[in-house]
Amino acid sequence: MRLGVVLRWIAVTAFVLGAAGSATAQPAGGGGQGQAQADAQVGFERRPQLSPQDELNQAEAILSRMEQAATTVRRQLDTARVARDVVKSLCLSDKLSQIDVASRSAKDRQGALQAAAQRNDTELANHEFTILTVLRQRAEQLSAEANQCIGEEVAFVGATQVTTVIDPNLPVEDMTGYPPTTEPPPLTEPPPPATPYK
Repeated sequence: MRLGVVLRWIAVTAFVLGAAGSATAQPAGGGGQGQAQADAQVGFERRPQLSPQDELNQAEAILSRMEQAATTVRRQLDTARVARDVVKSLCLSDKLSQIDVASRSAKDRQGALQAAAQRNDTELANHEFTILTVLRQRAEQLSAEANQCIGEEVAFVGATQVTTVIDPNLPVEDMTGYPPTTEPPPLTEPPPPATPYK
């Protein structure tokens, strides 16, 4: 299950990086379709550029928010376990493990961001910060999904009751007997041979 989560994160990261690459590869000049494509990417290109130090400060805030989300879901999981709500416990456990994976990945990205800031590599620092932002959004989404986990008491409203209604128009006599069997007449001559040769 963890391999699937990691692969999903790699796909999300590749998508974000692909979008960032296509946004910076748009032609800046002249009109026509190139200008229309550049205009379509304006919102992405005009994102305020933070300095590497500001990105480091934001990374601390991102990690703090992700840790708060994990703590909240962990508290919900403990409550579900005390109530012995297996359905809700499984749901919350899954969300918590995904948040933990995102948090570990974010800590790794924070270290890479710090190294890029020390080398004054603005491009790499922006890349790492973008991935941190995506990880924060994923953790917030998982936290919202954890709030929607349904427990047993909600999934099953009450005991099941079966009501049988018998049609009054059914015949009264027993119709389950088999019809009398007739035996086939005995064979008087043997069947023809399978091959005409003896």
